[in-house]
Amino acid sequence: MSVDDAHTRPPGTTDQTVEALGKLSEALEVVEDARGDLYSFHRKSGMADLALGKAVELLREAGHDDLADRIDTDLVGRNTLPGRWTFQLVEEYDDDYYTAFKEHERRAREELMGGKRHVFEAEMKQERRTHGRAHHEATPADLEGGDARG
Repeated sequence: MSVDDAHTRPPGTTDQTVEALGKLSEALEVVEDARGDLYSFHRKSGMADLALGKAVELLREAGHDDLADRIDTDLVGRNTLPGRWTFQLVEEYDDDYYTAFKEHERRAREELMGGKRHVFEAEMKQERRTHGRAHHEATPADLEGGDARG
């Protein structure tokens, strides 16, 4: 059932432990996805503020100084949350929740799996692939004339 040393469970590791660490890895993947959404929010908010600044400039050029002044004064450069621009949200998320989450996941793998990642997924791959069939090889090494049934 082994794929390669990097993805083989250590001797004596139970199915429950492999499943639990697989679920912890899945949770981290969701956090990574949420972090990407936060960075997207950060970038989009910044792009909106720059476009807003350009809109204010164009309103002034069109002779709408009062409207441009109101938008410039109230909206351009405005905090997205009290006291914070989005870069501060990203930094706080990274420094607090994200860093703590990654560290707990890493330590759990170190303690229970010798640091190996994706053991649950590697075992699922072994169960789901069609052994001996092209494009179902266990590892890239199997493409180089190795045993594709691995």
